[in-house]
Amino acid sequence: MESENFELAKKLRHELHQHPELSNEEVWTKKHLMDFLKTHTSLEIVDKGNWFYAIYRAGLDKPNVAFRADFDALPMDEVIDLPWASQFPGKAHKCGHDGHSATLAGFALEINEKGADKNIFFLFQPAEETGDGAIQCVDFIKEHNIDEIFAYHNMSGFPYNSVGIIDGTSFCASKGMTIHLEGSPAHASQPETGINPSVAIANIIKAISEFTSPEINKGLILCTVVQIDVGERAFGIAASKGDLCMTIRALYEEELDKLQENLENFAKAQGEEHGLKVSFQYNDEFPETVNHKESADKIRLVAKSKSFELVELKEAFRGSEDFGHFTKLTKGAYCFIGNGEDYPHVHTNEYDFPDELIKTGVELFTGLAEL
Repeated sequence: MESENFELAKKLRHELHQHPELSNEEVWTKKHLMDFLKTHTSLEIVDKGNWFYAIYRAGLDKPNVAFRADFDALPMDEVIDLPWASQFPGKAHKCGHDGHSATLAGFALEINEKGADKNIFFLFQPAEETGDGAIQCVDFIKEHNIDEIFAYHNMSGFPYNSVGIIDGTSFCASKGMTIHLEGSPAHASQPETGINPSVAIANIIKAISEFTSPEINKGLILCTVVQIDVGERAFGIAASKGDLCMTIRALYEEELDKLQENLENFAKAQGEEHGLKVSFQYNDEFPETVNHKESADKIRLVAKSKSFELVELKEAFRGSEDFGHFTKLTKGAYCFIGNGEDYPHVHTNEYDFPDELIKTGVELFTGLAEL
């Protein structure tokens, strides 16, 4: 990567870090990235409202390859002393999406200067953290006949500057599931005159281990209770409403769907047995992210050619990534670039994206564009 381009990308990263915006609120972030590309490149830029992309055109008969970066921040405070610290309380780039976007912008600088033998699409995506960003952008794949798409995430626990890759599922599918049960209130001294959802909720929780048993599932499957909210903190009133909030997660989407169906059917049966109204709500829905072997092998080839240490993952991450929406429609792969084995993990207070990884990401993307 040219040193001048690295300095521009690093400065951009710091500016993005200072102005974090949460999912689907990234107005300043999107404009700043667009302005950066307009100022420093001659690329075609397409504004899509919440998101945008830039295009380098090599010719109608050339392959169409896309590279994606996310740009939303997390609802966390910046507690470490950084010259480029977040200027907004309760918001911070603690997942490194500022670094991902700076990498893609730096890659755009390189392609703009040096050219490529492919049509290169630079996709800047919102709202990855909530799982509803990529789904906003999927029409882009068909509209431009994208042949292949790539992305990376910085990751602690990996050797510094290493590249991690896996064939098949790289991230689990997941969603937030809320089961709402509603009965009728009663005085605490006469609970038999009302309908209390507590027993039904307890029975649902007890049934979770049956639905997630490895004996009836072929891959990892989890149901994690994150909150139980029943009744009011008023000792004279028996509970009449309750919410059971869970994160359901699976290596395979088909098994996630089956888990959801089992939980819904069991909750409905409990509702009938106890005279409760039952309803469901879903949040933060993520697909499984699947790497195509052909694309993953290209990442392996480039990592070796650039002398980056290659880490072969033995299993998928339990976390989720909405990049899987793209690889349902075209070939692609998602890899990891190591922050260091002892580096603070993403989504923690002590974390900040390592600037030098911008170079690594740009070199990786450049190599993929040259294949």
